[in-house]
Amino acid sequence: MSLFKARDWWSTVLGEKEEFDQGCLCLADVDNSRNGQDKIIVGSFMGYLRIFNPHPVKTGGGPQAEDLLLEVHLRDPVLQVEVGKFVSGSEMLHLAVLHSRKLCVYSVSGTLGNVEHGNQYQIKLMYEHHLQRTACNMTYGPFGAVKGRDLICIQSMDGMLMVFEQESYAFGRFLPGSLLPGPLAYSPRTDSFITVSSCRQVESYKYQVLAFATDADKKQEMEQQKLGSGKRLVVDWTLNIGEQALDICIIPLNQSASSVFVLGERNFFCLKDNGQIRFMKKLDCSPSCFLPYCSVSEGTINTLVGNHNHMLHVYQDVTLKWATQLPHVPVAVRVGCLHDLKGVIVTLSDDGHLQCSYLGTDPSLFQAPKVESRELNYDELDVELKELQKIIKDVKSQGVWPLTEQEDDLKVSAAVSSALDSVSQATNVETGADSVPSITVKITLQNQVVLQKVKLSVYVQPPLQLTCDQFTFDFVAPDMTSIVTFSVYLKKTYTPSELEGNAVVSYSRATDRNPDGIPRVIQCKFRLPLNLICLPGQPSKTASHKLTIDTNKSPVSLLGLFPDFANPSDDDQMNVMGFRLLGGSRVTLLASRTSQRYRIQSERFEDLWLITNELILRLQDHFEKQGTKDFACSFSGCVPLQEYFELIDHHFELRINGEKLEELLSERAVQFRAIQRRLLTRFRDKTPAPLQHLDTLLDGTYKQVIALADAVQENQDRLLQSFAGLKSATHLLILLIRLWQRLSADQTAILEAAFLPLQEDTQELGWEETVDAAVAHLLKTCLSKSSKEQALNLSSQLSVPKDTSRLKKHITLLCDRLAKGGRLCVSTDAAAPQAMVMPGGCTPIPESDLEERSLDDATELFTNHKHLIAEPPVPEVSALQGVLE
Repeated sequence: MSLFKARDWWSTVLGEKEEFDQGCLCLADVDNSRNGQDKIIVGSFMGYLRIFNPHPVKTGGGPQAEDLLLEVHLRDPVLQVEVGKFVSGSEMLHLAVLHSRKLCVYSVSGTLGNVEHGNQYQIKLMYEHHLQRTACNMTYGPFGAVKGRDLICIQSMDGMLMVFEQESYAFGRFLPGSLLPGPLAYSPRTDSFITVSSCRQVESYKYQVLAFATDADKKQEMEQQKLGSGKRLVVDWTLNIGEQALDICIIPLNQSASSVFVLGERNFFCLKDNGQIRFMKKLDCSPSCFLPYCSVSEGTINTLVGNHNHMLHVYQDVTLKWATQLPHVPVAVRVGCLHDLKGVIVTLSDDGHLQCSYLGTDPSLFQAPKVESRELNYDELDVELKELQKIIKDVKSQGVWPLTEQEDDLKVSAAVSSALDSVSQATNVETGADSVPSITVKITLQNQVVLQKVKLSVYVQPPLQLTCDQFTFDFVAPDMTSIVTFSVYLKKTYTPSELEGNAVVSYSRATDRNPDGIPRVIQCKFRLPLNLICLPGQPSKTASHKLTIDTNKSPVSLLGLFPDFANPSDDDQMNVMGFRLLGGSRVTLLASRTSQRYRIQSERFEDLWLITNELILRLQDHFEKQGTKDFACSFSGCVPLQEYFELIDHHFELRINGEKLEELLSERAVQFRAIQRRLLTRFRDKTPAPLQHLDTLLDGTYKQVIALADAVQENQDRLLQSFAGLKSATHLLILLIRLWQRLSADQTAILEAAFLPLQEDTQELGWEETVDAAVAHLLKTCLSKSSKEQALNLSSQLSVPKDTSRLKKHITLLCDRLAKGGRLCVSTDAAAPQAMVMPGGCTPIPESDLEERSLDDATELFTNHKHLIAEPPVPEVSALQGVLE
């Protein structure tokens, strides 16, 4: 980057821990030497005033002592320095220094030295003005077209313009609607002051209008002007630029025209005298300062723009002509003539780096040395290759990544207590009148080697709650054993989707080659008992939702399968058992006396899952203990898609409702902040004014914000409950499809990955669009019917759908393809058309008239809930209904 670096001509660092801003730098012949050489005047917020006359720096040298002409401590912070004809009766240039509460005008003079110490410079105070208001910035010029002198205009922090006719104070005017001061400049051609208000618009005020307006030393007097007493201060023209301005500069083009340059936060603008935009340029980087100056090309203007990327850009109108790199971020930039060198760029950073540089290039004299050629020794290369191969083999044997089958450095086991806690550890539960039990889980960790950063995290499905879910350990020696215990309980009124918990341990194991440790993860799962979230209950005769599970073995007594829910007084009802979930829902389990069927029924479809899953697990455990290996369950009824789709619609409706509530809450919050700003402006105004019912509007908006926030929280709680029910119904649907089509464990895992991709449901990534994409992928690959379906392009972006019709059709079509013999797989051959036997295990789907039906017909086939109970009559099960009566 040597070509585009600013060439350093002279540089220095000012003071220690001093701060500077854009008004702290000025270039002018302040000592009136009349040799055309500029001096550099710098003021700091620490109160130091310095004047430099830099000389070229020799190679390898630094700034000389004689470069600093003057350094004086003025005690007050220096906000801005300017040079002009500020003393009456004199054509000499004087230095104006603006402090926060004072304006001082100095004369700078030098005395020729007769000894080697050189010339001596001193400043003399000509006059000063003590300000009644805190100053922000100032500008100067021949206000009112006066000849041979410059007047000074100071802008205060509360928006008042104070005009000083050299040694005397002229007048002060408040700018209408001023809230915060902006940059200020004076246009000699139009005799106007130009500033940028806090409304982000450029405003121009004629000096004559300011001078003849009624004097206003207070904002109350300015308000009286609006009522008709005195001349009103009227703006000449305005232009809305839509952003806050950093600086303003006026550049004369010729005798009849000048340009107003405004530097914004993202653009810089060139305006005509009447406020029309001549051109504007959008900046790529955030600017820090700028300086327009006349170009050598007639009719064009060059602009130096410094930015926060340590760059200085040179624009000719809107065309970038040059870019140079600076060693600092400039806050002020000037161009001057130093020692007969015209066009020297002077930049100043906020921490005091002052640099004089020029644009150009230096030739690069570096030449790459020639590489010495040497003959290759192949014997040495063979030896080195064998050593590297040995190192690679050793690293592989040690294991750079965790290999679960070889990990013996840490053993994790989980044990769930056989009985509930005698004293429940449940706190802050929301399950109504039911007493909530808790159960203790014990996690044991035993290490074989020294381990680092061992952390245990325990996860359970909501609304299950842990008394503690994070643990840390220090295994500083081998063969250490650590045991932690915690309790699990149900926190809210709905049931979890699973009773399995997961204990995940992360740790690092140090090796010779990696002393910081290789990160590894090991996990251990545990299963919570059903009686943690369920109590014995009375069987129900009727229910809205029923399922029948077929087996290939004789029925088992339910009292033997569920001894923890058995009631000794109900010995005559061995084949009927009732369950009451914490929160109120009831589930009834019926077993046939002679046939091999079990029926589960409940008023809520999602509550069937836990009891059905528990029944199958206990049946498998029962027959395993008896040594029976060919036990199997099946499902021959219709897949209950209609009930499943109702849960999907309910969950999706809550998501859409949550988005609407959040949008409405955002609108009310914006309205609330706008009313607050209005009220704050009224309260800051020294003139009492009626509130015009703003306080009533603020109170009403506040109540709306609180009500909407409560509604958002309530909808979020309902959405969490709906998502838990949807996950339970999804588990049940996958179980029924597995029993219906006798899917293998791998195929069931594919279904679970497609239907249960998310642990948490958010507005940005929801369950509906994720599952729709996964199911569509299965239909396009392993369940595709033809190559035409495989050519369909799936959307690469997931977004909230308009409705759930597409998802429901895809799920229906998935069940239809499985019913025709389609099989799930994830092999690379699964994407081929299924006109032949697939090597990956996907059998062909036979053609039938069913495929030609519309998706609506297919939906009726799987979702007509009447088919769910319209099975062949089972005398034994029907007889059990009489027992209940």
